[in-house]
Amino acid sequence: MSDYPPPPPSQGGYGAPPPPLGQPRPGELMDRFLARLIDGVLLGIVYVILFAIFVAILVSDRTYNFESGDYEGGSRFLFGIVFGVVAGALSLGYYAFMESSRGATIGKQVMKLKVVGPDGVSNPTMEQAVKRNIFTAAPIGYIVPIVGPAIAGLAALVGEILIAVGINNDPVRRQAWHDTFAGGTQVLKIG
Repeated sequence: MSDYPPPPPSQGGYGAPPPPLGQPRPGELMDRFLARLIDGVLLGIVYVILFAIFVAILVSDRTYNFESGDYEGGSRFLFGIVFGVVAGALSLGYYAFMESSRGATIGKQVMKLKVVGPDGVSNPTMEQAVKRNIFTAAPIGYIVPIVGPAIAGLAALVGEILIAVGINNDPVRRQAWHDTFAGGTQVLKIG
């Protein structure tokens, strides 16, 4: 028998010890990234279809004027406005509806993640889900002529980077600015 006390239990390097197996625990950055990637691919397919439809309706009626050497008709500006508003509303609507009604988007369901409200149990309300996902409406930046797509893309990228940094900097609850903005929502790994 040794005179020394037993070593403390391992905590995996930092943070709180993980909960027992089978118990919900904060969703890790990689699981959340993969869920967002799955959702992005699904939304991307819808965006491509919408893009083609809107181009056919709003831009394809352009004709080449040989006298002026330029295209006439069609409206890329109108296309940007319509596509930006529809894409922003679709993205925000998808994330907010799925998280408030089911607690998870399709990507989160595949990765066995669930979004819970501030109480830690129930799904977030629609208001909390909209606040939590407001950055996904970035495509609305397309309404700004010429630089709109760059603004929208940059806003979405900055939002995602800030979320990843926030998740990584909170080893206990894995919450970022969007969870705080929504009143304390949290993503849990349930499987």
